[in-house]
Amino acid sequence: MSETHYHYGVMRRAIDLIDAAEGQELSLDELAAQMQMSPAHFQRTFSQWVGVSPKRYQQYLTLGHAKTLLRDHYSTFETAGNVGLSGGGRLHDLFIRWEAMSPGEFAAGGAGLTLNFGWFEGPFGPMLVIGTSRGICGLAFGAELSKDVTFADMCKRWPNANYVENPKALDSWVQSIFDRGTNRSETPLNLIGAPFQIKVWEALLSIPSGSVTTYGEIANSIGNPKAVRAVGTAVGRNPIGWLIPCHRAMRKSGGLGGYHWGLPVKRAMLAYEAARIES
Repeated sequence: MSETHYHYGVMRRAIDLIDAAEGQELSLDELAAQMQMSPAHFQRTFSQWVGVSPKRYQQYLTLGHAKTLLRDHYSTFETAGNVGLSGGGRLHDLFIRWEAMSPGEFAAGGAGLTLNFGWFEGPFGPMLVIGTSRGICGLAFGAELSKDVTFADMCKRWPNANYVENPKALDSWVQSIFDRGTNRSETPLNLIGAPFQIKVWEALLSIPSGSVTTYGEIANSIGNPKAVRAVGTAVGRNPIGWLIPCHRAMRKSGGLGGYHWGLPVKRAMLAYEAARIES
């Protein structure tokens, strides 16, 4: 097991414990004991992953924090046109450039496409990355599902494509995904979806890191305020997790809703972003 996967495992177990406490804050000693770690080791592992204490991290995992984000910090999309939704703009705190396939290419189910894929380790456990010659078209997380299930799920999206296991072809793009340095390179994305889906994914790209929005707000931003349910479906079908930040979409009530790769992964992503901004 890699160090990053180990860190996510610690976070995953901590999230389960915090959930089971039903809002009662757990002390450092209690959390560490439950995971059979010394308080010092647990604190150190936590800090290496998020840069804040377990006590502070717990605050980011609560429903109250989610509601605060919605009340004070979610993107309104009115200024989306000023943040650069295409080309080489700096989107949601990552350097991303993207292009979409034509509707005809999407309708063909990936026929004629060669898709390279590989498994990599990241802060949220094992990642399945899939890419065309133009950029990443798939990014899935296998911490809560088996690798076989995760891979089969992604292949169903483009059933007629030719899949080739070739992680070396993707390595430079993968390195840029979590690179927080000042000299990081762009991460090219190649969106493969229906026109409505791509509109929704484009809207997701405008949500800043550490912020959240609602399905209704996304529907308003794409000029179709009554399509909240369809927006939710498109968010759930986002093939490029994390980089197209569907984890930042929440219910109007402040509930986290679901997440295709597992709700614990979504919660970890939101907490990871919030803690990184603070640190």
